[in-house]
Amino acid sequence: MESTFRASMNWLHTWAGVVWGGLLFAIFWMGTLSVFDREIDLWMKPIIRVEAVEAVSVDAVAGALKPLVGDAVQWFMRFPTEREPAVRVGYRGTSGPFIQRNVDPATLTLMPEEGTLAGTGFIFPFHYSLNIRLWSLGYWIVGLAAMTMLALCVSGVVIHRKIFTEFFTFRADKQPRRLVLDLHNLTGVLGLPFHFVIALSGLIVFFSIHFPSAAELAYGGARRSFNQEAFGDYSRPKANVPAATSVSLDSLVHEASRLWDGAKPFFVRVWYPGDANSYVEMRRSSDDAVTMNLDLVHFDAATGAVLYSYTAAPVLNAQRFISGLHFIQFRHWTLRWVYFGLGLSGCLLIATGYLFWLESRRTKHERLGLRGARVVEGIAVGSVTGIIVATLAFFVVNRLLPQGAALLGEERAALEVWTFYLVWVATFAHAWLRPGRAWIEQSCTTAGLAVAAVILNWLTTGQHLGASLAAAHLRPIAGMDLLLLATAAISGWVALRLARKARGRAATTAGRLSAL
Repeated sequence: MESTFRASMNWLHTWAGVVWGGLLFAIFWMGTLSVFDREIDLWMKPIIRVEAVEAVSVDAVAGALKPLVGDAVQWFMRFPTEREPAVRVGYRGTSGPFIQRNVDPATLTLMPEEGTLAGTGFIFPFHYSLNIRLWSLGYWIVGLAAMTMLALCVSGVVIHRKIFTEFFTFRADKQPRRLVLDLHNLTGVLGLPFHFVIALSGLIVFFSIHFPSAAELAYGGARRSFNQEAFGDYSRPKANVPAATSVSLDSLVHEASRLWDGAKPFFVRVWYPGDANSYVEMRRSSDDAVTMNLDLVHFDAATGAVLYSYTAAPVLNAQRFISGLHFIQFRHWTLRWVYFGLGLSGCLLIATGYLFWLESRRTKHERLGLRGARVVEGIAVGSVTGIIVATLAFFVVNRLLPQGAALLGEERAALEVWTFYLVWVATFAHAWLRPGRAWIEQSCTTAGLAVAAVILNWLTTGQHLGASLAAAHLRPIAGMDLLLLATAAISGWVALRLARKARGRAATTAGRLSAL
């Protein structure tokens, strides 16, 4: 502890930021991209860039899948939406993996394999789990990072006496250290409510992982009972007797909509198709509300009778409302862009925090022969520009690899992921090998890769920016291209500014040496 509470909070804010800043930037960066994860899917999966249809018949989809499903334990479909125009289907047999494919909503034919994890399969899971599944370790690390972010928000408020004055203070003409501090304060104050709520809601979303003992204590260790009451779990065994009759799945969709006062299902799953005990599960769509509701209903596939209907209790509805605030899956494009901008402000907040620490200590560390500033600078470069370069490399290799590509036993999707991680590691090595130049060179690399991604999308799909803007169903692609070009422009401008600053510093040093 320091001599005063404010000094202690200053110490906590400084060193928690230095130690956890790299991980927090990665989480914020991937979370910001996840706001448009389905648009990233469309960009990285050209095969699913189809025009949306008004309605899809579940019976027709079931008929198209029948040759594939066979004696499957279950099969499901997700209805197409504005952001996901293709029908998503999946099935699991008595053995083997769960298979998922996309179906063209107009022709009901299976689309070829995409060969990529894209936004929803890689970027979004990285945000909340770092894609580390072992022992749920990734969830715990991200949970600790969220608690650190809460501590940084609170300590940041404590150490800034004139927090509201700093909101209106930005001195672009001052020395780099003052400019960086003003930018850090501005983004911190502007995004404070968002940063605090997004970190807290992230913990609440995964309460069953972070607080698993709560369910065991309340239900005497009966996790199944907890899941049934909290999430509406339902099942009945397979009869192993062929079904004599079956009702129309489309009629069940209409019945579910009637039970939900006009709300439509987004998800349909058929358990034990063709069996006498087959039943149909339908889940309510929540794209018209903030709350990610868990309402569902189970029908008997033979008679259409309701077997089980579930509506979440008020306490869980509160949790699902908070989850909806975090995930923003409801339809509201203006708010989606606000989330995207505030997410970027969080990234800028962390980056400027690193830069202020470095500008404050670089000269002293060089004079005393300490390596601390150089080590932290390498971490900062790799964590900030490094992950951006790696993400853009992920996009570029997606457009370069042909369908069906494989290397050393790894399929196309895995090769993209390996590219991301190898490039990210390389940026850390580059940062430590090229001190003083790494920021400039990685900013230039960012600009180059962003432009390359746009050009490669045009060359590999024939859909240039003008064509994407002209077609309504391709506008998400145009939006992605425009954001990539904006990234290139900003990165190029930053690289020029940094290069000019480096030349000025070198000239000053040379002048001092000549004077000696």
